[in-house]
Amino acid sequence: MLFDTHAHLDSPKFDNDREEMITRAKEAGVGALVNIGFNRETIPTTIALAERYDFIYAAVGWHPTDAVDMRLEEDLAWIASLCAHPKVVAIGEIGLDYYWDTSPKDVQHTVFREQIRLAKRVNKPIVIHNRDAHEDIVRILREEGAAEVGGIMHCFSGSWETAKQCLDMNFYISFGGPVTFKNARVPKEVLSRIPLDRLLIETDAPYLTPHPFRGKRNESSYVRFVADAAAEITGLSRKKIEEITSRNAYACFRLEEKPLTIDEK
Repeated sequence: MLFDTHAHLDSPKFDNDREEMITRAKEAGVGALVNIGFNRETIPTTIALAERYDFIYAAVGWHPTDAVDMRLEEDLAWIASLCAHPKVVAIGEIGLDYYWDTSPKDVQHTVFREQIRLAKRVNKPIVIHNRDAHEDIVRILREEGAAEVGGIMHCFSGSWETAKQCLDMNFYISFGGPVTFKNARVPKEVLSRIPLDRLLIETDAPYLTPHPFRGKRNESSYVRFVADAAAEITGLSRKKIEEITSRNAYACFRLEEKPLTIDEK
């Protein structure tokens, strides 16, 4: 079974064929996925998807590029209330984005810190968005004691040193389409060093489409290509990668209580 740990299937890019796309995902072996609600518009549509499909779960949070639009006290209370929903498994995606100049850094930092604090209050893992902000992400996670809840470094693009610091703070490292690209030397190297019990895969659909469909719309069924890349990099079978990453996802999102035991051979 494949577990797509990060997708945006409520995106308008799927409005014309959402049902068919979800059917293709199930036919490709996707047995579970987490859809991400990241602002005032997408949180309700994410909850609706999770309520409609038994294999879809929800994460709710505030994206750093939208931080300037957050009504901090009001929206934090809203997110907190949604954490009682049985299908909400994480707070995210949250973090920092220094690539898009849409929200001042100080505002991003405040929104990020407050959501980490909220996650600790409601005891939910966090899903981290990090674009060009590696040092500040690690620093704030450490300062806020994020290791208490842990979570996922979504579509990881940093160095092994950054990955190691995140692993030390109880985070899983998730890889998406970019690790399938031929010139993705650093992501492939980092993936090869991630402990198997901390490895996850995702699509970020409709974004970051893997090879061989790079440049086209991504969809959840394409997580199989990320699994293939992880299998090639680690030297394990595709079936073993599916087993490992699915078990890890269930453990991360606390959907399964049994201990994780993995035969690395």
